[in-house]
Amino acid sequence: MKQQLTQKTITGLAAGCVSALICASVGVVHAQTTFRVDPSHTFPSFEADHMGLSLWRGRFNKTSGVIVLDRQKQTGTMDIVIAADSIDFGWPKMTEHAKAADMFNVEKFPQIRYVGKSMTFENGKPVAVDGELTLMGVTRPVPLKIKAFNCIDPHPFSKTEVCGADAEAEFKRTDFGLDYAVARGFKPEVKVLISVEAVKQTP
Repeated sequence: MKQQLTQKTITGLAAGCVSALICASVGVVHAQTTFRVDPSHTFPSFEADHMGLSLWRGRFNKTSGVIVLDRQKQTGTMDIVIAADSIDFGWPKMTEHAKAADMFNVEKFPQIRYVGKSMTFENGKPVAVDGELTLMGVTRPVPLKIKAFNCIDPHPFSKTEVCGADAEAEFKRTDFGLDYAVARGFKPEVKVLISVEAVKQTP
């Protein structure tokens, strides 16, 4: 009888361990969620000095990428790609000049990429990203501040979870080799403002 109880105990423990492993595995899968950037609702924009007289503002119209969040562990990553030739100042002459070799040189450097390696969470929401920006072939650390973050689940149109955020970053464009007109008094500091929405991907 003692041997039977022992065998049952062993069998029960084994089954319990297997079950726990399965549940843990499923939990990890569900906790980590992949979102694909919605290009029709994502617009990186920027502000740059114009000789101390005014701020010039532009934006990029084509963005793609993936954001991965693990809200249980409060971690996340992102990989965002911007088409450099989609730059738009709202004035055709300036837009075309910005694409030229003495500015963004989009023919040689067609992509701008931001890779977020880690995120900081507060109250269950991401508030900052530690990542690297690659611009004109140069890669440097550029942290992001997330000013607002919200999700709708399910979204009334996509019928799945959609998250959106407003993020900001600041850097010197000269650090990336974009030194147009700095010698003539244009300040190198750039402020980037990003409006992004991303749609949850199903396995």
